[in-house]
Amino acid sequence: MIVVNHRRFCCFAILAAGILAGANALLAHHSFSMFDTTKSTTLTGTVSKFEWTNPHAYIEIDVPEGNGVKHWSVELGSPSILMKSGWTFKALKHGDKITVQISPLRTGETGGLLVQATLQDGRVLGNGPGRGPATAPEASQSK
Repeated sequence: MIVVNHRRFCCFAILAAGILAGANALLAHHSFSMFDTTKSTTLTGTVSKFEWTNPHAYIEIDVPEGNGVKHWSVELGSPSILMKSGWTFKALKHGDKITVQISPLRTGETGGLLVQATLQDGRVLGNGPGRGPATAPEASQSK
């Protein structure tokens, strides 16, 4: 009997350790600490690439600056979350004009976390339900 209880305990301990290790990996992956959410930057430019990928979608934007162009990478939520607020995999294409409001990277590099985007057709989309102050298209037209 003692052997059976010892085996059960060992199996339970291994299972618990695996679950806890997986939870830490998930929490680490979804950390947005690299973004300064106390700051906001607005960019207007041309979409060079729209990556509708898991676990996060990305918008690559070329923004005019002085006599040149600066490339920015904007991180969004997952496609499943984005679809709940009106995004589709065809929402953006190469060459579209876009304005994005982002929380910039703390490092000062050219990247950030999307707060909201104004698409070429005038739609304003956030980073998923409850993840950005995007307004409904009707509200933005009445201002």
